[in-house]
Amino acid sequence: MMVSSPFGGGRAPGGLPRLPTPPTGWPIGSYATYGEAQKAVDFLADSEFAVGDVTIVGVDLMLVERVIGKLSWGRVLGTGAVSGAWFGLFAGLLLGLFVNQGFALQVLTGLVLGVLSGLMFAAIGYSMSRGRRDFSSASQLVAGRYDVLCQPRSAEQGRELLAKLALKPPSANP
Repeated sequence: MMVSSPFGGGRAPGGLPRLPTPPTGWPIGSYATYGEAQKAVDFLADSEFAVGDVTIVGVDLMLVERVIGKLSWGRVLGTGAVSGAWFGLFAGLLLGLFVNQGFALQVLTGLVLGVLSGLMFAAIGYSMSRGRRDFSSASQLVAGRYDVLCQPRSAEQGRELLAKLALKPPSANP
């Protein structure tokens, strides 16, 4: 058993660091997409390589925001009503379970109050933006490239295996 400070230090179960730390190891491959790096590590695992020594590192990180669509009052209020309805339904179900008076009435009350509060909060939030952000989007963190690192004790073997993967014809690569 290991005793450590709640403010860091030590290692978590499985030997992983508790706090964010820079990756260690030697580069054994570099790939344009995460899927390619994952495929390389999968190939190493299939080749009985000690993949516990391997790390995939995203390099040149970018935050990509993909615009999904234009916002309008109708869309904002509709989304707020649906979101509030789910919360209200959940709250109504909980009330219905613990209050002995009219299960259906409790659920319906929670649903109505949820829809109304969802509408209100959505309207307040959208009106406060004053047209500065009239679109919805989804953000994603992506890397310019993905390096596969390996601990020095087995890096050369890993490089050799990945060279064999690169020499396979595309149809032979699963």
